[in-house]
Amino acid sequence: MAPTHVLRCCQRTLAWIPVIFIAAVVCWSYYAYVVELCLYTIISIGEKIVYMIFFHLFFIMFVWSYWKTIFIQPANPSKEFCLPKVEKERYEKEERPENQQEILWRAATSLPLYTRTGAGAIRYCDRCQVIKPDRCHHCSACDMCVLKMDHHCPWVNNCVGFSNYKFFILFLAYSLLYCLFIAATVLQYFIKFWTNELKDTHAKFHVLFLFFVAAMFCISILSLFSYHLWLVGKNRSTIEAFRAPVFRAGSDKNGFSLGFRKNIAQVFGDQKKFWLLPVCTSQGDGLTFPTRLVSADVEQQATVTLQQEPSKSAVEVPESPVSESQNRLLSSEQNANNVAEHQENNTHTPAESETISISIESES
Repeated sequence: MAPTHVLRCCQRTLAWIPVIFIAAVVCWSYYAYVVELCLYTIISIGEKIVYMIFFHLFFIMFVWSYWKTIFIQPANPSKEFCLPKVEKERYEKEERPENQQEILWRAATSLPLYTRTGAGAIRYCDRCQVIKPDRCHHCSACDMCVLKMDHHCPWVNNCVGFSNYKFFILFLAYSLLYCLFIAATVLQYFIKFWTNELKDTHAKFHVLFLFFVAAMFCISILSLFSYHLWLVGKNRSTIEAFRAPVFRAGSDKNGFSLGFRKNIAQVFGDQKKFWLLPVCTSQGDGLTFPTRLVSADVEQQATVTLQQEPSKSAVEVPESPVSESQNRLLSSEQNANNVAEHQENNTHTPAESETISISIESES
């Protein structure tokens, strides 16, 4: 039986086959379109120039985004999510799961964690020996924990996550435009070759297959691209679409959704001029994410108590500081909605004045 490292090396080598296949198809499509179609088949000089300009524009953006998707390394949890050496030794020596969870709970008190396992425990990767940040998952193909992991894509031989998800979306967009442009501009010559209106030359084979290949990839890419656009609008990963993240208050598939515009900004950034360029503009660090469920968390709830007092009309609001992590993750839009709801409920003031006491229980 071959050693494990040899098998691992063979597996990594074979994993490049889909990428090599895509690269070969793209190289052939470039030759078939530029040389066989534009140079040998199209007669009009103006048509050649227009086709060549738009073709190279889509080609460059497609190759650029594909390159970035392949070679940008997946982001991993930082050192603060690793157990201290003493705690790690205690964790490994412990045989009882409840004692191991106590160690993890103590280590996670200073970490911005809001998701849990299905059983409500701290998410810990025994393989990487790190406490998993929110939306982080272990990729068995890459053998590492990946921040905001979406899926492992064999066509790019890389794990799609926080560091390259924007590049992956742009790769799908530009590959779709690339194929659509080829199919649309080749169609008339495809029909002419098929009806024998053009001379039967060696370019006929390339033009016919160019249309078939472009149309086939258009159909497959369109469905995948549409699905990921829907995920971006909902601020979900592929993993979260199949298995809703579990928060302290329970599972919620829309726990990270902040509204359509903010969801798009999470992936593409605030500056729209950079949205179509394969450059890093995603918001955040991949370790913490805003969530609309923080204020609904059972450990961080705000309790509102109405008490009637016949002799007072003042509004008493005792101060209670909110932790920094809560402040960062609380959604301003949700707070505005809560204030509007309270005002609507209190429009009818009774004859006797009321005192409203609000107490906020901060996370310990």
